[in-house]
Amino acid sequence: MEDVRVVPYIEKDHFELIQELNKQEGWTQLVERYEETRLAWSKSTIAYVLLQNEEVVGYARGLTDEHVTLYICEMLISKPYRGLGLGGKLLNVIQVKYPTARMEMLASRTSHTFYEAQNFRPFYGYRRTYEECKF
Repeated sequence: MEDVRVVPYIEKDHFELIQELNKQEGWTQLVERYEETRLAWSKSTIAYVLLQNEEVVGYARGLTDEHVTLYICEMLISKPYRGLGLGGKLLNVIQVKYPTARMEMLASRTSHTFYEAQNFRPFYGYRRTYEECKF
């Protein structure tokens, strides 16, 4: 879609609209942890939204050292806009900004086919929360 633009995230313009997308998608942790989610966006080195007119129809948030590793924390495209190439467009815009960095992310059972179609390859990883630490 040519009228959809990738723009840098601006909290006052985009955060509430992002939270509405999260709510529609059922990503309740991001919605319920409102302040932590807002702070995460403010501290992220990668923070872009997809806009059609002034409506947020997708986003990507991530972290990078700019040279070796680029990690996408969350990416979401609004359901009516899926299958139009917007997710790939968003990832490519980000990758072009950091051409020497490898892009990594986690995928769900339903999203892995999208990433494979974008030439990502699977890798194995681990995760834990603070509450799961053994001190």
